[in-house]
Amino acid sequence: MDCIFCKIVQGEIPSKKVYESELVVAFEDINKVAPVHVLVIPKAHYDSLMEIPVSETELIVELIHAIQEVARVTGVAETGFRVLTNKGRSAGQSVFHQHFHVIGGRDLDIKLG
Repeated sequence: MDCIFCKIVQGEIPSKKVYESELVVAFEDINKVAPVHVLVIPKAHYDSLMEIPVSETELIVELIHAIQEVARVTGVAETGFRVLTNKGRSAGQSVFHQHFHVIGGRDLDIKLG
């Protein structure tokens, strides 16, 4: 498989890890849009959120836990942060391995909800 995130999981490509567990890894995005910009990914390959079976409750819970830990470790848990994921090219997905962006550390311009 020629997936850059799978290569990061396997240690073939270096990354600055922020959090890691048996099921999930989080690392700094190399194309930051804010002072804090961390990607949280499942170690198992899923193209998008739509590919993760609802029955994978342990993984789903661990993804949420990882996002919370990333927010705490990077100092944005109290100041605020955004969690974003994209599904498909028209939504802006460029790496087809499910990932969540945890973004913060400055006021974010766009107000969503």
